[in-house]
Amino acid sequence: MTGTLIRALSGFYDVDCGGEVIRCRARGRFRYTKESPLVGDRVELTPTEPGVGRLDKILERRNAFQRPAVANMDQMVIIVSQAIPVTEPFLVDRVAALAESKGCEPVVVVNKCDLADGQDLWALYNRVGYKTLRVSAKTGLGVEELRDLLANRVSVFTGNSGVGKSSLLNALDASVDLPTAEVSKKLGRGRHTTRHVELFRLGSALIADTPGFSSFDTETPELLDKEALAHTFREFRPYLGQCRFVGCAHGKEKGCAVLRAVKRGEIPKSRHESYLRLYQAAKEHKAWEKKG
Repeated sequence: MTGTLIRALSGFYDVDCGGEVIRCRARGRFRYTKESPLVGDRVELTPTEPGVGRLDKILERRNAFQRPAVANMDQMVIIVSQAIPVTEPFLVDRVAALAESKGCEPVVVVNKCDLADGQDLWALYNRVGYKTLRVSAKTGLGVEELRDLLANRVSVFTGNSGVGKSSLLNALDASVDLPTAEVSKKLGRGRHTTRHVELFRLGSALIADTPGFSSFDTETPELLDKEALAHTFREFRPYLGQCRFVGCAHGKEKGCAVLRAVKRGEIPKSRHESYLRLYQAAKEHKAWEKKG
């Protein structure tokens, strides 16, 4: 049988096989091949008794991510906020660049617009060219527009803790009934309410809810190749290949077309700063690999 892995928890894998959910253990061979089944994987399994089976094989993936730990996603829906907790643009840029590198469409959803209008973040990412929405899980603002954006796609909700990923899923479908928590005003951040990755079906949409990032969590981030990084910033692309020097890093080089675009205001300064941080991280990682 084949199906879609919808939940992975404590060594058990729940697989949706056309409406029937079968709880599986993975074959021992996965320990030797070091393959890790991910939520969103298409898999082959063998039923062993009613509702129980053995996960045999992971079918070819379209894409895969370490964090959030998902596979075969059409959209990376990055939930952000300008209310507490305020989302740093660097977090958005890092996740969006990773999505772009794997053929997954970034979508920026500014939540909690009942508390802060979110106009600054909306304007920044709308200008970049991402699908960008202003929503409120509490009042329903933009929820129907978000529903339309999710239809007929496999999406993953991600973002820092407390921005309202689970609240938005509840607003989209009250029957999901995910736990939510108040944000700490003293600390300015949310608490983790989602403990594992799970894929939910909402009409024609499949949506993965994931544990939130701890504010500025950079634990074992997936690093992009520094040579390919500039191509994951879509507003850089019209200027790539126009620099004076081949292999331009778009940092301080003379004759850099990207830097000229930043100075003219054609590329947002915050986006270029994020690019430089990611470039440096990739560069240091490569240096560490060579040293090791």
